[in-house]
Amino acid sequence: MPKSKRDRPVTLSKTKKKGREHKEVIVNSIRDSAEKYNSIYVFSFENMRNLKFKEFREQLKPTSRFFLGSNKVMQVALGRSAADEIRPGLYKVSKLLRGDSGLFLTNIPKEEVESVFNKYEDYDFARTGSIATEKVELPEGPLEQFTHEMEPFLRKQGMPVRLNKGVVELISDFVVCEEGKPLSPESARILRLLGIKMATFKLHLICRWSPEDFELYKEGLDESDVDSA
Repeated sequence: MPKSKRDRPVTLSKTKKKGREHKEVIVNSIRDSAEKYNSIYVFSFENMRNLKFKEFREQLKPTSRFFLGSNKVMQVALGRSAADEIRPGLYKVSKLLRGDSGLFLTNIPKEEVESVFNKYEDYDFARTGSIATEKVELPEGPLEQFTHEMEPFLRKQGMPVRLNKGVVELISDFVVCEEGKPLSPESARILRLLGIKMATFKLHLICRWSPEDFELYKEGLDESDVDSA
């Protein structure tokens, strides 16, 4: 009886024993799941928010499994080429694990997966270094949304403020951020105080594998790109 590819020993990078053992656990877990589920997807993400992702994952937990982490480890688990893939065609999935990406293994019908992923988005406060989606400018005058205790903190963020009869006011117009430019730490803090959310946590399907077929979702890619990657 031929030996299953899934049972082949895996040699990972030379790391400390604990790190190597952890990687081997992940590899084996992915390989077990690849045998259990009917479809495997690669997805990418924007503005990852761990708590929001955990909530999304919990919704699909009864019929699905997610893997996030080292792309290299996930590639090793699936097989990087046709010679070492654990199921026919999975090396194509492996080659599309690039950048901010993960694996989604499921028994949910294709149409339902596409609907759930395409509809999902969640807004949150942007972090330092994120690109501003709009210009935010505060006009000279009172800032009644802030209490007088906030005045020293606002000054530390670079805002030209003062107290006038116990009311925080801007002594001149102030630009918090410019559209298309990275947010400074101060800008990110001010936007949070103003309640302005500029980050959208989104998930994008890249490809789908099943024992019967392979499908690309990402525009600009075709199977020749995967075969030559």
